[in-house]
Amino acid sequence: MMTRKLTTLLALPMMAILLAAIAGIPLLSDNPDTFTITKGVLAGGAMKLSTAIAGLIFGAWFGQILSKVGITKTIIRKAAELAGDKPLAIAIIFFLAASVIFSAANGLGMVILVGTIAIPIMLTAGLKPFVSGLVVLLANAVGVVFNVSTWAIYTDVLKVPTDTIASYSLICAVPLIVIALIMIVYYTRKDGKVRRAWAMPLKQEFQNQDTKNVRSIALISPLVPVLLVFFLKVDIVSAVFMGALVTLLLATPKRPIHVLSSALVEGIQDVAGALGLMIGIGMLLSAVTAPQVASLIQPLIEGMIPTSPLMYILVFTLLSPLAIYRGPLNVWGLGSGIAALIVAGGMAPVAAMLALRIVSNLQAVSDPTNSHNVWISDYTKTDIIETLRKTLPWMFVAVLISMVIAGLVAF
Repeated sequence: MMTRKLTTLLALPMMAILLAAIAGIPLLSDNPDTFTITKGVLAGGAMKLSTAIAGLIFGAWFGQILSKVGITKTIIRKAAELAGDKPLAIAIIFFLAASVIFSAANGLGMVILVGTIAIPIMLTAGLKPFVSGLVVLLANAVGVVFNVSTWAIYTDVLKVPTDTIASYSLICAVPLIVIALIMIVYYTRKDGKVRRAWAMPLKQEFQNQDTKNVRSIALISPLVPVLLVFFLKVDIVSAVFMGALVTLLLATPKRPIHVLSSALVEGIQDVAGALGLMIGIGMLLSAVTAPQVASLIQPLIEGMIPTSPLMYILVFTLLSPLAIYRGPLNVWGLGSGIAALIVAGGMAPVAAMLALRIVSNLQAVSDPTNSHNVWISDYTKTDIIETLRKTLPWMFVAVLISMVIAGLVAF
């Protein structure tokens, strides 16, 4: 994966099959109770993260609804109007506005939608391409922390209740937000202004878009699922479904049935890659947690499990770069299996959940294998490895601060 010889979609199932084969798990068996590669790893693994897959689909559906009724574009327009022509103000307000949008829906489709509107505005205001892309990257990372559809994977893998995940979200989010704002100020002032021009004129960005804003009350819609989970302990799928209904009631589109049906189809298309990835993660998780495989790996994992808050902080902070390239601390990669083994080895599920969520902040901003990183680098004509180099030290600091709080509160 790191050398780009193999995609993650193929690497994870292949890793699952190889791990199972090396551990001696049979391919087939006449005994229906025997754990096999075909039934236990492939068939069983494909459905292992069904809760997370459902949450991802409903989250993508909700994001498309927000887009189709005009809420996403209205938030960005109002942010641009509020900031005026001040580059730093524009960058900060777009960061905050986009964070709200991504808290309701993330994924490449939503990043493209927000980016194609916001980035040209920032470039026209005088911000450099790197800073303009960085604002979207940071906003996406903050949004993911509060996006309830992404929490389901921790419920499936670590068996942590949704309300518990919600209650610890600020530990992951606040240091990230503070560091993100410092980054935006630093790079805006460091790079200075550039000529106010963009290869694609700002007006052209809106030629094919409805310029009519939705009513102001509808702009609270992206927050509805988050608030339902936080305060009413509603499950993820139900919260997103109610959020969609509230959006339709407040925005009152002309063809609500068409909006709902087309948003579902297009939402699934947007997250098709992520769905395939989660199926592969489920297969890997099934393989790693199988008794034959776990017995081989568990001794090594147990020897690395922190036994004190200080070691917990140091281990996960120093190893946080292992979250990139779908590494062993990336819950969307090898980390799902490792996390299950860490909990089986004695670490509290909440502590493991917090550590993985915190290091995922680094991954969300810096990882060159992220599809949204690739698209932003291509759209702004910046070097994706340069983005990794510039953002990694900052994200390392954000991880350290969050891990210190997590070590004191949850370990």
